[in-house]
Amino acid sequence: MTISDAVSTKPQVTASSQTIPAAKRILLSGPDVGELEEEYLLRAFRSGWIAPVGPDLEAFEKELADRVGVAHAVGLSSGTAALHLGLLGLGVKPRDRVITSTMTFAATANAITYCGAEPVFVDCVDDGNMDPIQLHRALKDSIRSGAKPAAIVPVDLLGRPADYDRILPIAAEFDVPVLVDAAESLGSRYRDHACGSLGEAAVVSFNGNKIMTTSGGGALLTNDERLAEYARYLSTQAREPVAHYEHREVGFNYRLSNLLAALGRAQLARLDGLVERRREIRARYRDSIVAVTDGTTLFGDDNTHRDNAWLSAILVDESRTGFNAGELGAWLAEHDIETRPLWNPMHLQPVFAGARMYGGEVSEGIFASGLNLPSGSTMSDDDVERVIATVTVFLGQRGCLAPR
Repeated sequence: MTISDAVSTKPQVTASSQTIPAAKRILLSGPDVGELEEEYLLRAFRSGWIAPVGPDLEAFEKELADRVGVAHAVGLSSGTAALHLGLLGLGVKPRDRVITSTMTFAATANAITYCGAEPVFVDCVDDGNMDPIQLHRALKDSIRSGAKPAAIVPVDLLGRPADYDRILPIAAEFDVPVLVDAAESLGSRYRDHACGSLGEAAVVSFNGNKIMTTSGGGALLTNDERLAEYARYLSTQAREPVAHYEHREVGFNYRLSNLLAALGRAQLARLDGLVERRREIRARYRDSIVAVTDGTTLFGDDNTHRDNAWLSAILVDESRTGFNAGELGAWLAEHDIETRPLWNPMHLQPVFAGARMYGGEVSEGIFASGLNLPSGSTMSDDDVERVIATVTVFLGQRGCLAPR
């Protein structure tokens, strides 16, 4: 959502009459756990299955696969681990190139480097997701130079699916496999497809701030049985199926714990409700913070997808408002409301200085103007109204509060 003028619709106020209620700190996206999670965890604990194997892990993998609509889910210690094993399963090797979006969290690019491969970054379009035109250009350039990329990793930014109607045909044209970074988009849909079901494989994250959590954890999702079994094999130190410890490959300690899988089962049972609450919060922001510029929103549905509303981001056009996203974020922080800038594009990160990059202006603009508002499903209606009231006071003090 772009922002220049804003009002609270309930009640209708002026800046001079608006007050900010004092209350506890409002987090950006805290975990939403309760009695059901406690029940599942205690049951798993009392069963004696404490190690990273057990019936809850097997059940969670099946329930997750069924939910997303794929044949296989592999529970792992993090979304980053899932990215790493997914890339290895697709055959990514040292000195290979892997194309990904620059507008993402560092884990996406880090996993590429774990394989010894080179990340190639492409810019985004106005919704923050991979630009298919720049993707096509990067593929053509790489193939022309004799370095066909080993994989493409699109990212579903803030839970909004990328443009797969364009990305997947481009990947097929050049015969390059797609590993979707759906870490943020569990519960979203792209047309008739659940996010996590597109591409050769996809990864999801269950980090503490995600739409659902296992405290820490992630999963690799795929219809490819070979890929799933290889990920399981590598995730348990690549131990061969013999009585003694024998290893023919270097493996990793990446398996998800049975206890955390039990927590995940409870969260998965509640996923629809967690998504709906975040969508309600987003709708309230949309109704109460009025966009007056022409920029594209970073949230909201359209005719191709239904967003899980993991995080709700606004864009602040300083040339129109006279203030920037950082100033608004600092004001909210003063009033114990957590916000966060959008991802700093990977091509601007010192660790990836000199990496191949296609475009960059759009992602740089989104980073400069973007601000994530509190979006967690544990927020009460009073919390949401407090965020809106605090923004309203800020705008009033800046002289840009416009009554409807």
